[in-house]
Amino acid sequence: MANKNITCTVNGKQRTFAVDVRSSLSDMLRGNAGLDSIKHGCDVGECGACTVLINGKPFNSCIYMAIWAEGKDILTLEGLSDTKGTISDIQQAFIDEGAVQCGFCTPGFIMSSIPIINKDTPSSREEIRKQVAGNLCRCTGYEHIVDAIEKTQKKRIAEKKQN
Repeated sequence: MANKNITCTVNGKQRTFAVDVRSSLSDMLRGNAGLDSIKHGCDVGECGACTVLINGKPFNSCIYMAIWAEGKDILTLEGLSDTKGTISDIQQAFIDEGAVQCGFCTPGFIMSSIPIINKDTPSSREEIRKQVAGNLCRCTGYEHIVDAIEKTQKKRIAEKKQN
């Protein structure tokens, strides 16, 4: 096994990891960084359970090589909480709207929704569905997930207008 040191920013902190050059980013984040929100679902980029943001864009970390993370900014679900451990508005919306059932897919859906909820203009429900189309859920039927994303986006847009 050939190991390589990878330095990247994970949830706002610069970190260096020694990884097997054949390792996926999900392996590095779960195994080396101890971040449990990254789920191993399909391991072929089909289910979205391992979605993280890399330089602000959603990626399936199971098919993203760890060595490609060199110098990148990676955000996981753990990075959404504040310093006191308070969950983010999108996490709370998933709870409030009943968008969480078994919870396995939830971190991936939430991470895929970040670019949507950060937009300055409202997205249609169809646009929201398209943005999270790479994430699969076997429990919810998706409506509550779309409700949570839509609710959070509207709330953030209204807050921006007030400021």
